[in-house]
Amino acid sequence: MHEDRRPIRRSVWFVTAAALAALVAACATPDVDGQAVIARADQAMGGTNLKTLRYSADGTGYTFGQAFVPNAAWPKITVHATTRSINYDSASMRDEITFSRAEPRGGGGYPLQGEARNDQFVSAAFAWNGSPAGPQPGPRFVVDRVHQLWITPHGVLKAAQRNRAAAQTRSDGGASVTALKFSEPGRFDAVAIVGADGLVQRVESRVPDAVLGEVDVVTRYSNYRDVGGVKFPGRIEQSVAGHPVLDLTVRDVQPNAPVEIVLPDAVRNVAGERVTTEKLADGVWHVAGGSHNSVAIEMRDHLVLVETPLNDGRSQPVIDAVKALAPGKPIRYVINSHSHFDHAGGLRAAVAEGATVVTQATNVAYFERAFATPARIAPDRLAQSGRRPAFMAVSDKATLSDGARTIDIHRITDSVHNDTFLMVHLPNEKILIEADAYTPLAPNAQPPATPNANNVNLIANIERLKLQVERIAPLHGRVVPLADLYTTASRPPPR
Repeated sequence: MHEDRRPIRRSVWFVTAAALAALVAACATPDVDGQAVIARADQAMGGTNLKTLRYSADGTGYTFGQAFVPNAAWPKITVHATTRSINYDSASMRDEITFSRAEPRGGGGYPLQGEARNDQFVSAAFAWNGSPAGPQPGPRFVVDRVHQLWITPHGVLKAAQRNRAAAQTRSDGGASVTALKFSEPGRFDAVAIVGADGLVQRVESRVPDAVLGEVDVVTRYSNYRDVGGVKFPGRIEQSVAGHPVLDLTVRDVQPNAPVEIVLPDAVRNVAGERVTTEKLADGVWHVAGGSHNSVAIEMRDHLVLVETPLNDGRSQPVIDAVKALAPGKPIRYVINSHSHFDHAGGLRAAVAEGATVVTQATNVAYFERAFATPARIAPDRLAQSGRRPAFMAVSDKATLSDGARTIDIHRITDSVHNDTFLMVHLPNEKILIEADAYTPLAPNAQPPATPNANNVNLIANIERLKLQVERIAPLHGRVVPLADLYTTASRPPPR
C-alpha cells in the first residue's frame, strides 16, 4: 500500500542502520546461536513444514509516497478486503486488495470515489500487476514486494536462516527477547524480534527507496492464534518512514493452501524500459513509452527536462534518450511536477546527472534531507556519483528563458491531489505540461458521469492564469487538444 513533509519531526527513515545496530547492541547480551534460536521459533510457530500460506484480512491502509504535503502522514484508505497468497519455496506472492479512499486529499492512482481493486504479484526477481489487458510488468515493485514476502512472520525466519542471522538477547519493554539480525543482499536489512515464547513480535527493516535513498519499516505482529498447528497473528501493523501504512485484522488463515503463481511470459521477456519520443514543436519532445511520461525542451546551450519519474531504472534511459535528441547539450534543469514518489523517484538520477532540480518551494527542505540519505543497501546513481543536489525553488511562478524560448512554471492551487503541484506552460508553443491533474481518456471513451475534481481544478487554474493553451502534453497518457480536457470534465470548451 505502498510522499511526505511536516516541520522537523524526527522520522524513522532518518535513523541510520548504524544507529539501529547501536541501539540493539546497547541493550544486548553477547551473541547466542542464531540457528538454534531460529529452529526453536520455527517450531513454536509451526513453520517447520509450512510451504505455502494464504490469509485474508481487512482494516486500514495508507498510500506510501502520496502525501498531500511533505512530511505529512500518508493518505488513509479503507481496506475492505485483502488476501495474500504466499509460496515460500518459489519465493512468490499474490496480493488481492479491494479498497477505497478514507480521506479526500493526497494521491494514490485510484478513484476519488468508489472502490478500487489491485492484483499484485511477485515471483523471485519479477513483479507485475494484473489488469483487464493482461499482466503489466512492474520492475519498480520488485524490492518492496520481495521485502514484504520475507518479513511475514514465517518468511522472516526462513530469510534469517538462509542468511545466517546473528542473534542477541536483550530486554525489550522489560521482557527478554532475541534479536535476529540479517541482510537479504541488495534487497533489505532486517532485525526480527522473537519473544520468549518463540513468536515473532515485530520486524525492523531498512529498504532501498527511489526518493528517500533508504527507508525504515517497522512491522508488528500480535494476537497470535493457532490454526492447524500453525501460529499466525490476528493483527498486523506496519509503518514506513515513521508513518503508518497498514493496520489489518486477520480473518482467515489457510496453512499449506494450494498456491501456484506462474510467471507470465509477458513479464519474463520484458527487455527493459521502452522510451519513445514525439516531436511536438521545434525543440520540444514528448518522451513516453511507459506508464509515466517526460517532456524535453531544447534551449540555446542546454536542455530542460520536465519530470524524471519512478526510479533510476526509468529515468536514466529517459535522460540518455533526451541527451541524444540534442547531442552536446547538457540537461541543466529538471522540473519536478510534484512530490509524489512515482513522479519524484528519478530526481536522484537527475542530481547525479548534474541537473538543478526545479520544484515547488515547500519541497526543497524535504528533498534536501532525502537526498542526503545514502543508498548503501543497493547504491543508486546518486550514491555512485557523489554529487550534491542544487535546487531552484518555485513559489507560485518561475520562468526559464534563453532569450528565444520561454518556459513558465506555475503552481496549481486548490488541488486535492497535492499541495506542491506545478505545471509547465510553453507560451510560444501554446503547450501545457501537467501530471495527474488530467490524464486523457482512451479515444472515443465517454466522459465520467461525475467530473473528476482534479480535471475541474486544472481548468480553474488555466482560466485563473489566462493561459493560452492549444495542446496538453500529459505526464500520463497521450498528447491531446485542450478541448479534450473540457469534454472530459463536462465543461464547454473555450472559444
